[in-house]
Amino acid sequence: MLSLFKILISVLICILSTTILYAEETNSDLVSAHGVFVLNTLLFLIGGFLVMWMAAGFAMLEAGLVRSKNVTTQLTKNIALFSIAAIAYYLVGYNLMYPGDLKEGSWWISGYLGPILSIAGLQPVGLEGVEDPGGYSTGSDFFFQLMFCATTASIVSGTIAERMKLWPFLIFTVLLTAFLYPIEASWQWGGGWLKELGFSDFAGSTLVHAAGASAALAGAIVLGPRIGKYKDDGSVNPMPGSNMPLATLGTFILWLGWFGFNGGSQLALGTIGDAADVSRIFTNTNTAAAGGALAALILTQIMYKKIDLTMVLNGALAGLVSITAEPLAPSIGGATIIGAIGGVIVVFAVPMLDKLKIDDVVGAISVHGIAGIWGTIAVVFSGVSSIGNQLIGTISICFFVFILSLVIWYILDALTGIRVSEEDELTGLDTTELGMDAYPDFSKS
Repeated sequence: MLSLFKILISVLICILSTTILYAEETNSDLVSAHGVFVLNTLLFLIGGFLVMWMAAGFAMLEAGLVRSKNVTTQLTKNIALFSIAAIAYYLVGYNLMYPGDLKEGSWWISGYLGPILSIAGLQPVGLEGVEDPGGYSTGSDFFFQLMFCATTASIVSGTIAERMKLWPFLIFTVLLTAFLYPIEASWQWGGGWLKELGFSDFAGSTLVHAAGASAALAGAIVLGPRIGKYKDDGSVNPMPGSNMPLATLGTFILWLGWFGFNGGSQLALGTIGDAADVSRIFTNTNTAAAGGALAALILTQIMYKKIDLTMVLNGALAGLVSITAEPLAPSIGGATIIGAIGGVIVVFAVPMLDKLKIDDVVGAISVHGIAGIWGTIAVVFSGVSSIGNQLIGTISICFFVFILSLVIWYILDALTGIRVSEEDELTGLDTTELGMDAYPDFSKS
C-alpha cells in the first residue's frame, strides 16, 4: 500500500511539473499541445490501471460469495478471463471496435489480421500531424479500452459460478472479448449508429455492465440453477458465501477502481474545464455508491428486520453502475438519488430472479443488468438524451448480446457440455476441476 501511495505521489508531481514547464515555455497560463498530449495520456494510463485493479475486486468479491469448495475455481476464472481479454482484444477486438482508427505504423495495421502479421511490438504514436491539442497516445487508448472489455467478461463469471466447467467458460470469454463486446461497443464509442442516433452512455452502464449481465443471464438460463438451490415448493434454499471479509474487500476495491472507470472516460485532462469535470465525476461516482449502499442497508432492515451485508455490498455496486451512464451532469444530490434507486432495485431484483429460478450466485444480473438499464434511462433526467434514444440503445445492446450469447452457450453445451456432473458439483469444483482447495485446513461447506 505504501508503494502504491508513493507511485501516486510521483505521478501527481510529474503532472504538476509538466504543466508548469510547458506553461513557462509558452509564456502562457495554458498548457501547450505537447503538455495536453502528456496529460491526456496520463489520464488514460492512470484510469486504466485503476480499472485493472477492479479485476482484483471482482476476484475477491466472487471468492467471498461462493462456497469454500469453489473458491479456487473462481480465482482461476478471474485471472484467466483477464488474460484472455488482453490477447483477444489485441488481436481482434480493438480493430473491430474502432474500425475507423486504424493507423499505419502502429501495431494495428490495416485489416483485422494486422497484429498477427506485425507482432513486432508497440510503436508509440508521436505528435507529428496531430492538429487536435487534445490528442493522446494510441497505446494509452488501447490500454484503457482493454480494461473495459475485461470488465465485461468479469461480470459473467460470478453469475454462473459453482456449476460450470472451466474450459467452456474460457472459450466463451474469447468470443465475448474478441467479438461480442467490441461490436456492440462500436455502435456508440466507435462512432456507429447509436452515436449518430443520439444515444448516450458516458462510461458504459449498458455498453459494459448491462451487456455483461445479458451474457451472464443467457448462461444462467442454459446452465440452470445449482443443485438444491430451489425447493419443490418454490422457496429458496440459502447458500451463504464462504468469506464476507473478502467480499467486502472486493467491493471496496471495485469502488476505488470505479474512479478510473468513470473519471478516465472524460478522455481529457489538458484544460481547466476537463480537470474540473474529472473532479465532479469522482465526486458523483462516490456519492452514488454511498447512496446505493445506504438505501440497501435501510431497506433490508425494514423488510427483513435485519441488515443483509451482501445486499449492502451489491447496493453500493448498483449505485456505481447506475451513475456510470452519466456521472458528470447530475448534481451531487442527484447522483446520490440515482445511486440510491440502484440500491433499491437490487434489493427487489435479487428475490425476483429467484422466483423465476434464475440462479445468480453473486447477484450480477441485478447489479450490472437491471441497475445498468436504470442508469442508462436516468440519463434522460440530465437532459443529455431522449427517452426514445436511450430505450433503443439499451434494448438493442442487451438483445444483441443476450441472443448471440444464448446461441454460443447452446452450441458449447451441445459440443462439450458446459455443466459439471452432479457428483462433481456436490464435491466442489476446486477438487474436481483443479485438484486444489482454497482452504485445505478447513472442511468444505
